[in-house]
Amino acid sequence: MATAVALAATACGPQKSESAGSASSAPSSPTAGATPEASPSTDGKPGDASPSASPSASASPSAKPSPTVKQIMANGDDTDQVRELQARLKQLKLMSVAPTGFYGTKTTAAVKSFQSKNGLNPTGSVDEATWKKIQSSTKKPTADELRPPTVNEADAPDPRCMEGRVMCISKESRTLAWMIDGKVVSTMDVRFGSENTPTREGVFNVGWKAKEWTSTIYHTPMPYAMFFSGGQAVHYSADFAARGYAGASHGCVNVRDKGKLSALFDQVQVGDKVVVYW
Repeated sequence: MATAVALAATACGPQKSESAGSASSAPSSPTAGATPEASPSTDGKPGDASPSASPSASASPSAKPSPTVKQIMANGDDTDQVRELQARLKQLKLMSVAPTGFYGTKTTAAVKSFQSKNGLNPTGSVDEATWKKIQSSTKKPTADELRPPTVNEADAPDPRCMEGRVMCISKESRTLAWMIDGKVVSTMDVRFGSENTPTREGVFNVGWKAKEWTSTIYHTPMPYAMFFSGGQAVHYSADFAARGYAGASHGCVNVRDKGKLSALFDQVQVGDKVVVYW
């Protein structure tokens, strides 16, 4: 039994460059923190077609077909352009969480609210008209606005987190909230696996804990490990502390604040619930 447990506990560690890793049996979904930091996308979007120089040219209605509405950003996207969108929405007080680059339910709701207030079709996706209006209503975000030095603001708890002792882990806001009977005791920033080795979503329980542990596959330290799904665990990551979201785990939930995690490790008991959600 001990051997089986030890073998199961080897699926984590910080990713180097694109290493293959062991594939998860869970369906792959976009993973916040899995995308390498890319160069910021430009503000400029494809321009409108140039108007005809002659006012009398192309008078025929058939020469000007109705253009289809092209979505620039939409739910599920994970890009630096989405990060800029979120920073601008935060300037407008339509988002309170720090930009993550992932276009999820909070971003969709904020965009829909902006569209409704500005006479645009409230789809929740960003087309060219919406993007231009957002840009004209805000200023270009600073580096600190795009990647705030402060900790991430915790997401609204998933309903499954509202009873008992729960590590409530939001992939959208990249936070872990330690909750007891619906009340948040502490929060901390977290990082997840890449799309090749995703952190599984769902409801789990802490199977076992190890204050000191080393991955037997990747040979990387995993202090304060709390295993909840096979080899996936919540644990401290020195790589996350050093590089932030420029890296990813091999499926584990990385924490960069060692002091906070140490305190959490002392409180969490085997059998406590773990909820991982978007």
